Amino acid sequence: MSKLEDLSSLEFISFLFSVNLFRYFLVAGLFFLFYYVIFRQRWVLKKIQPKFPKRKDYLREIMYSLISMGIFALIAWIVIRTPFSQFTLRYESIELYGWTYWGFSIILMILLHDTYFYWTHRAIHHPKIFRKIHAIHHKSQNPSPWAAFAFHPIEGIITAAVIVPISLFIPFHTSSLIIFLFFMIVYNAYGHLGYELYPKNFPETIIGKWINTSISHNQHHEKFNGNYGLYFLFWDRWMGTLRTDYNSAFKLKK
Repeated sequence: MSKLEDLSSLEFISFLFSVNLFRYFLVAGLFFLFYYVIFRQRWVLKKIQPKFPKRKDYLREIMYSLISMGIFALIAWIVIRTPFSQFTLRYESIELYGWTYWGFSIILMILLHDTYFYWTHRAIHHPKIFRKIHAIHHKSQNPSPWAAFAFHPIEGIITAAVIVPISLFIPFHTSSLIIFLFFMIVYNAYGHLGYELYPKNFPETIIGKWINTSISHNQHHEKFNGNYGLYFLFWDRWMGTLRTDYNSAFKLKK
């Protein structure tokens, strides 16, 4: 088997696309299998919105997510294999910064991504931009895990572009980036799950009041405004965009 360095650009993009597909279908697929197939009847009363999406909704979400996977692969190729790579802060040996920084770098990526996501997400909710771009994602008013990356191609580019500030401002090892990207798909699929996994009264705890939940993001899909965060509620609370009915909705569904 050829080393990645020996692959042509097209082969490398195809490899990245395959990796993206694997993590998408693995994570979103497992969530879907357990909550929408195997335990659908047993857990039906725990569903955030009582109705289930239709088959055509699942197919639309998967189709747009496949397009996003291709865009993600292309952006990653630009960052890794083009002259742009010489400006990144990727390092080869973990010993260079140590294991403590290695773990801390993942936290930095998550925090940077959350900030990036909040502000770009709010920006594409501008009425003129929303209708042309973000409306595709909001066709999933009652989202399923398959909606995790169901974006208009332009939104797909905006979403994938977070890798640029990460690679330019955070020294990172390839393995830490891989873990961050896996965490990202897991939390994204959970946000679109349609079920809440956190315990009762979680938003009222010291930690829980700052953590984004499936109910929070489900409200965003159903109501179209407020709750713009991805992993956390920092920016929503600081900027006054957390929906006032969030806590009551959480209590109602738990």
